[in-house]
Amino acid sequence: MSAAAILEQRAVIKDAAGFGRVAVMLGGDSSEREVSLDTGTAVLNALLSKGVDAHAWDPSERSLGEFADAGFDRVWVALHGAGGEDGALQGALQWLHMPYTGSGVMASAIAMDKVRSKHLFRAAGIPTPEYVAVKSPHEASAVSEQLDFPLFVKPSCQGSSVGMSKVVESAALDDAIALALQYGDTALIERCIVGDELTIGVLQGRALPSIRIATPRDFYDYQAKYKSDRTEYVCKGTANDIEEKRYADLALAAFNELGCSGWGRVDFMTGADGQPLVLEVNTVPGMTSHSLVPLAANADGLDFEELCWRILETSFSSAEAPAIVEVAANGT
Repeated sequence: MSAAAILEQRAVIKDAAGFGRVAVMLGGDSSEREVSLDTGTAVLNALLSKGVDAHAWDPSERSLGEFADAGFDRVWVALHGAGGEDGALQGALQWLHMPYTGSGVMASAIAMDKVRSKHLFRAAGIPTPEYVAVKSPHEASAVSEQLDFPLFVKPSCQGSSVGMSKVVESAALDDAIALALQYGDTALIERCIVGDELTIGVLQGRALPSIRIATPRDFYDYQAKYKSDRTEYVCKGTANDIEEKRYADLALAAFNELGCSGWGRVDFMTGADGQPLVLEVNTVPGMTSHSLVPLAANADGLDFEELCWRILETSFSSAEAPAIVEVAANGT
């Protein structure tokens, strides 16, 4: 399960001109548009401050046909949710022979699909909370027989906790499933783990320092993620180096199992038994003032501007890059 033997190469770009003309894809028309606009604006400003010839591009306002003729050399993908994080945009960009940041088509699609991700985690022996997938509220009674309350109900293919509910009794399960199914044809129902919530950022083959999340809200929902000033983040979030490596190895194992590359974030819950359980992999995590990857990168010595630069480096293949440095996937 350890990812220590897996290496990902870093393409080192030393001059802003080496990136060419860059489109920061932001906005879109998914349920996460507002967050994407925040992410994209922050990234755009960071790249401009580093001298990159970067420009905002909102695909909900301008077509990909227009984009194909706009003279860009690569794309910093800042689109969250459907259409940007699920492989659709990645496929279109590949047809255009346009390099882009982060994971490819298949990895993006699988990571966005929480149910299929968990199937792969389970098959690979990567620990994840017990779960059931349903396509109708009529399946609620069967769920009650398989999993004990409390439960989390969430759309299979959404992010930012959109459409997510915590359910403590069977009477509320139908409505929670119906809410989740407003955002897709499959709902994931997952056993609620009471304990620490941690996340691990991944950048160019390395695990960033862990972050432990504490919120006074019932769970780490959209409000806690993007609006609340009462959410607390502890970095590093583990008790010691041995525990830190345990989370890092699991994060990289999950990231690699889905075929992800470049950068991302792996989310965990840890119960009373101390076993880290992988919830999901995010291939385009938020980059807002409340976001976790920038916090972890800062603890690792990378400011926000340098982080955005390093993520833009992931748009290069090893054949394109002017210089290549191997980075061990276990962070050493």
